[in-house]
Amino acid sequence: MTAELVAEVEAGLATLDLPADPASLYDPVRYALESGGKRIRPVALLLAAEAFGGADARRRALPAALAVEVFHNFTLVHDDIMDRSATRRGRPCVHTRFGEAEAILAGDLMHGLSVRLLGQTETDRDALARRLFDRMVARLCEGQARDLAFERQTGVSVEDYLGMIDDKTGALLDLSLELGALVGGADDAALAAMRRAGHALGRAFQIQDDLLDLTADHADWGKAIGGDIVAGKRTFLLLTALERDPDGWAPALDGLPVEDVPDARDRMDRLGVLADARTAVADYAAAGLDALGALPPGEASDALRALALALVGRAV
Repeated sequence: MTAELVAEVEAGLATLDLPADPASLYDPVRYALESGGKRIRPVALLLAAEAFGGADARRRALPAALAVEVFHNFTLVHDDIMDRSATRRGRPCVHTRFGEAEAILAGDLMHGLSVRLLGQTETDRDALARRLFDRMVARLCEGQARDLAFERQTGVSVEDYLGMIDDKTGALLDLSLELGALVGGADDAALAAMRRAGHALGRAFQIQDDLLDLTADHADWGKAIGGDIVAGKRTFLLLTALERDPDGWAPALDGLPVEDVPDARDRMDRLGVLADARTAVADYAAAGLDALGALPPGEASDALRALALALVGRAV
């Protein structure tokens, strides 16, 4: 069922109105949207819609699903510029391929396109759908601002980090589940449960991402292993290591040489940091699945739970 929905999202993205001219604007947008990925957020939205409202709700929710995916890719384009990343998903970033100014403009257009797609969604609660979307935009930007600020701070705690990822990572997943449920006709209690599920699963997803940055196989991961610690990024792993051994890990706040990554991974393993991260992933995943208990019984609900498990249990 998930593969069918991914194909549905891909087909929808392929039919978006993206003119040929000016090529300097629309070619980067097409490049960004054709970059692949698992389309987790739009699929989750469609599954939530179908779980609560059946096949017709899934049909009506497609523009919202496309809005979420276009917005997500917009954030990646701008994030890559801010992070000075060269590649994403094993190929050049948009700004690497087309130029920084072009990438910024492409991201701006994608943001606008996502709002237009949201407006095409058929729901009898249009005002609430827009408020949820606007709330997500503000939260995500606040999370990104905190993430950038953390790079210049030394007293960031694990709790600070979790609060940041609740917004930067969790906000869009919260929206996907809640907006899908809204289109499906879910009541307020069910909407709140979907929001809680997105919150917990967002934490699990990001901590797993932190783990994979240090432990994944490079060929499958699509980017250099240990990129976060080389850049001195405040992650669950680094901040936990700092709490365990402040003096020993303080230099890592400024980043580590690439050749020191294997040793840093081994030291984190000895400190129990990797084990604690895996435990946190499992605990937040369990909380997310518990909140998904509000889903009505059915195939779409089962598929959404399976997607949640795959989201936080991925090896790459």
